[in-house]
Amino acid sequence: MELRPLYLLTFSGITVLVLLLLFRAGQRLLSPQHTVRQDLEHDNTARALLQVGQVLSIFLIAGSVVLGCAQGESVAQDALWVAAYGLLALGLLAAFGHLGVKVLLRARLLAEIERGNTAAGLAAGAHYLATGIILARSISGTDLGMLGISLVFFVLSQLTLHAFVVLFRTLTRYDDAEEVLGENLAAALSYAGVTIAVSLIVGHAVEGTFVGWGASLRGYAQALVFILTLYPVRQLLVQTLLLGAPFKLRGGRLDQGIGAERNLGMGALEAVSYLAAAFLVTRLG
Repeated sequence: MELRPLYLLTFSGITVLVLLLLFRAGQRLLSPQHTVRQDLEHDNTARALLQVGQVLSIFLIAGSVVLGCAQGESVAQDALWVAAYGLLALGLLAAFGHLGVKVLLRARLLAEIERGNTAAGLAAGAHYLATGIILARSISGTDLGMLGISLVFFVLSQLTLHAFVVLFRTLTRYDDAEEVLGENLAAALSYAGVTIAVSLIVGHAVEGTFVGWGASLRGYAQALVFILTLYPVRQLLVQTLLLGAPFKLRGGRLDQGIGAERNLGMGALEAVSYLAAAFLVTRLG
């Protein structure tokens, strides 16, 4: 059944509102000193950036859940599945976002955010956004069977995201986590760019109709090949072509500029290049 735009828009608006209210209620219950209002009013940029990543993720999740769950045949049935998948996605965002930040950027990051480390807030917010992007592409359906399949592919996607971010950051001779903890905003921009870019490609890989475990997993693995394009983007496009530096398989002028000089322009250029490449390959794929 073809859904009317007004129906989808209304459902999406209500879903966003409910999820944001639940998000706010959870903050008040678990961390009353760190609601969106508290963090913005106290001018902690690090906390604000973390909140931005979380709120943007909720908008992405809400729209995707409505598109994937609403069928238009019964308002009550649509509401039931949108609520079930939306609540599940909100819980997964909170759990895996928090876990991923601690795993990839070390437990000290949370203390740095409290202290007002802008680089730490940017990196953490980017990781929550990456988690939200993957959730938006993997959590949808209209029955319990699809719910289980969605969970399996979401967990698989999270493992893939973590693995590729870790592998890709071995290209740098500096320690990304230590640079972020040391308030290096250029390194945080670079980290945020590659994390979100990888999540876009992983999300694209996991998206689509389930056609059986074998075929779906093969299709997922084949789509992940596009992540490899991020390597020449860094080493050839940005470092050699745009910066005019000699080609190196690992490290090079970008490492010097971001790790030692803390050059924000280089960090931003690297991040934007990753994102542009991810948008390009997902469109082509």
